[in-house]
Amino acid sequence: MDVLQVKDVWEKVKQELISSVPDHVFYTWITPLEAVDFEHNTLVLLSPQQMSVNILKNSWSSAIKDAISKVVGENASFSLNYDAELGKKYIQAKKKQSAKIVTGQTDAQIRETEVKKSLAQMQSEANLNLNLKFENFVVGDNSKFAYNAALAVAKNPAQKFNPLFIYGASGLGKTHLLQAIGHYLLFNSKLKVRYVRMEEYFKEWIKCFQLNDVQSGKKKSCNETQMRKFRQKFQNIDILLMDDIQFIESRAKTMEDFFSTFEALHTNNKQIVIASDRQPKDIPSLSDRLRTRFEMGLVVDIVSPDYDTRIAIVKAYANELQVNAPDDVFEYIAQNFTDNVRELKGAFNKVSAFSEIFGEKINIETARKALKLEIKKRELTPELLANKVADYFGVSVKDLKGNARNQKVAKARQIALYLCREILKMSYESIGEFFNKKHSTVIYSCRDVVGEKIKTDTDLAKIIDEITLSLKD
Repeated sequence: MDVLQVKDVWEKVKQELISSVPDHVFYTWITPLEAVDFEHNTLVLLSPQQMSVNILKNSWSSAIKDAISKVVGENASFSLNYDAELGKKYIQAKKKQSAKIVTGQTDAQIRETEVKKSLAQMQSEANLNLNLKFENFVVGDNSKFAYNAALAVAKNPAQKFNPLFIYGASGLGKTHLLQAIGHYLLFNSKLKVRYVRMEEYFKEWIKCFQLNDVQSGKKKSCNETQMRKFRQKFQNIDILLMDDIQFIESRAKTMEDFFSTFEALHTNNKQIVIASDRQPKDIPSLSDRLRTRFEMGLVVDIVSPDYDTRIAIVKAYANELQVNAPDDVFEYIAQNFTDNVRELKGAFNKVSAFSEIFGEKINIETARKALKLEIKKRELTPELLANKVADYFGVSVKDLKGNARNQKVAKARQIALYLCREILKMSYESIGEFFNKKHSTVIYSCRDVVGEKIKTDTDLAKIIDEITLSLKD
């Protein structure tokens, strides 16, 4: 076939596809494709969008083959690849199109515009960050089970793993997997998806109550209309992605309401995916009926990535940022930041920013200057750090590990926990084990007490600087 014949075939195939795939798939992923050849009974297609290749091959391959067969005969197939040059032209064309005042649109153009607006609305309602997808999740031994379970749920929701409960320390990729499930379903199905963090769920639930003046004084009462809307928002969906479920602890009324939401969704065969920093049995005050329901599906964990996976994560992130760096920089970061993905990305961001600000090429020396890792855990132990803090405050390490609550000991303990996190880059679990403290206590001290106060309390900042300097001695 010559080029004109190939394009004519493709137009006819698209006419077949428009009635067999969802509108957002057709207008977002199929319309931009370009047919360039037809050989060996195979229609050769190029895509200007790298993302669309996997989406169409994984989820819509059969529909495309069927449409081609209807146009050119049985057993016809297609090949689909990303083309960078076509991608550049596509982006330029889109910019020109958006700069124009649209007048005299055809019905098809109007429909395309409406569908894309609808897609944006779907994304907004789902509360998704579409940059977090399966394609850019770096899989290692630490996350392989969780990744495959999440992908299985995305491809076949409400089948085997319902609920799917993913747990692990902060920054290991739980949110990424939840969002990737939502992203996949948004573009490959007509199911209604919603992602929410437990803190947001709680805040919305609180808004359903108001203070009413009664003779006996002010009293909280439920606004039934608001509560009905709240419940409809979370129960009239197909996929609920609930993040940071651990924040439900000690909130008995919210726990009771979420149980109703869970039951309504599960009874109606809707998929539930939950993420937490710990497994169900380790969430204090979680009701037995919620715990057993969380555990009746599939519970999987994500742990800290190994060295090779950490290197792969930093390289993938650099590629995403389109920043070039030699391998020894990636290895240096991977050796020194071992706990989670956020630390790895934060370290590379710091090196990249240092390079840009000071006009230095990214190399191992630049990385050392930017990250200032002379005080590292290979030289500094939690025992030594605890001793330094104890000496500074005139208390003992035994006091720091004990349960004494007097003001001096409590302050020293909170600072010790914070410095173990900030300087040694220890995980919350490891800090808790060393100081004999609960995971939630460590997080509260590091993030909510010292982490917040240091921003405004100059005296506290001075104490921490002085202790940090003493660690160099």
